[in-house]
Amino acid sequence: AGSDLSGPLTVFAAASLTDVFTELGDAFLAENPDVDLTFNFGPSSGLSTQLNEGAPADVFASANTSQMDVVIDAGNAEGDPTIFVENVLQIAVSAGNPAGITGIADFANPDLTLAICAPEVPCGVAATTVFEAAGITPSVDSLEEDVRAALTKVELGEVDAALVYVTDVIAAGDAVEGIDFPETEEAVNAYPIVPLAAAQNPDAAQAWVDFVLSEVGVAALDEAGFRSP
Repeated sequence: AGSDLSGPLTVFAAASLTDVFTELGDAFLAENPDVDLTFNFGPSSGLSTQLNEGAPADVFASANTSQMDVVIDAGNAEGDPTIFVENVLQIAVSAGNPAGITGIADFANPDLTLAICAPEVPCGVAATTVFEAAGITPSVDSLEEDVRAALTKVELGEVDAALVYVTDVIAAGDAVEGIDFPETEEAVNAYPIVPLAAAQNPDAAQAWVDFVLSEVGVAALDEAGFRSP
């Protein structure tokens, strides 16, 4: 069936969605070739600020509900958001785990070089929660603007470990290993998605949301390591 969708479609999405949304974007464009799809990936807190300052966009997908609430409270969401996946943190280390990291308690070790997300972004909020759950005071060397920046530090060997999402470890492939820890269940992030009230292309915006929630979208998100809500 031919698609009657056309024109620009701008999706603001959390950094942790970079790989899976890019992949889904290709599939969406195969069905809707007349759409000009653009992604803006970044920290959810930065994206919500940009949206509330009037940045043009059609859809927002956040890595937690609080940053979505920022957009909703400003009257910039169209309808109610849908929680489409959940995600949890994992400790990312270089392949082979050269520093011998064993669990979240290692983040209190001043002799290790450690990265987490800045406290205002969703992965940083989650990090704070798991540190509290573990009863540790972290000794962190680097606060990153979003989860992909933290992952990059591991990939480049600049830190011994970083606290990222399990999905980021999967996306990094063989260069990075993930270490599970029980406290991660204290900080499960729910990811909401919503069309935006100021959308220039509301039909395409709704079509993208529907596509993410479709069997194709769910399968891709599952393969990327996201949990079903």
